[in-house]
Amino acid sequence: MGTKEVTPKRFWLAVTGSAVAAAAALIVLPLIGSAHIDYGRAFAGLSPDAEILFYARLPRVLLALLAGGALAVAGALFQALLRDALATPYTLGVSSGASLGAVLAICLGWREVAGFSGVWMAAFLGAAVTLFLVLGIASEGRRMSSFTLLLAGVTINSICLACILFLQYLASFGQSFAIVRWLLGGIDAVEYSTLAWLAVAVLPFVVYLFWKAREWNLMTVGEEWAASRGVSTTRLMLTGYLAGSLVTGSVTALTGPIGFVGLIVPHALRLRLGADHRLLIPTSFFFGAAFLAACDTVSRTILAPTEVPVGVITAMLGGPFFIWLLRSKRRSLWL
Repeated sequence: MGTKEVTPKRFWLAVTGSAVAAAAALIVLPLIGSAHIDYGRAFAGLSPDAEILFYARLPRVLLALLAGGALAVAGALFQALLRDALATPYTLGVSSGASLGAVLAICLGWREVAGFSGVWMAAFLGAAVTLFLVLGIASEGRRMSSFTLLLAGVTINSICLACILFLQYLASFGQSFAIVRWLLGGIDAVEYSTLAWLAVAVLPFVVYLFWKAREWNLMTVGEEWAASRGVSTTRLMLTGYLAGSLVTGSVTALTGPIGFVGLIVPHALRLRLGADHRLLIPTSFFFGAAFLAACDTVSRTILAPTEVPVGVITAMLGGPFFIWLLRSKRRSLWL
């Protein structure tokens, strides 16, 4: 999968197309649900359309858009950082650290901390602690390699998962059910203030990663190759890991671990558009946003009024689609 030339026309066509997909999701998906609503009545403030739109569906769609875009970009980043096709936003242990924090909060009954959800706060703190643990283990003086970073992340990931299983074993029936539900991942309606701080945590890092796209292109070839062309590989890996981990930790603290988005979306776009991160990062954000928002709409409507965890839907829809994409790409290579 070589890097195709990115002309201005090709860039704007791809980015505009992906942005239109995300915008369409934002406009259309809030209308879909067990109860019919009308935009005219909602914007006129008429009940119950206004309450359903502005307090139930729109915040949920916005959270899915932000989370999906962030996870897709983080997946593309970690695949470049580790030069591993199977890398996901959760490979380096930050998600497991967030999950361990959330599970601990559930077991201890932390419902609210300083006005915020105790589970959210504990999950974010767990992600932060894991981030610095991995950095401390992977750093060798002022040097850092993708190999040691991967080993440190996988090791901490395994330790966190073992601790989660131990806590779940000790938990009561109600706590165990809450733990399993959180670990499956889910999108819920949140306050607009929560969406604002999530946007502040996610969007600047997405812009930074796009700004460094040429350097990520060099890193995918190899650290020595990138260094020979003037890239400070240690600094790039450090800032990339910090950016990707903060984005992943912020999203996971609100939604729980949602799989497949960070793996499927970047790979699907890489197969169609090539491996140039100048295209891959912005299109991953917009298509990842639309993909998760669509999956969440399916999760809340397919068995309404019962909801299916969105992590189950991303795997059921994304997995077969990705297999079809791989097979169609392989057939095109043989023709």
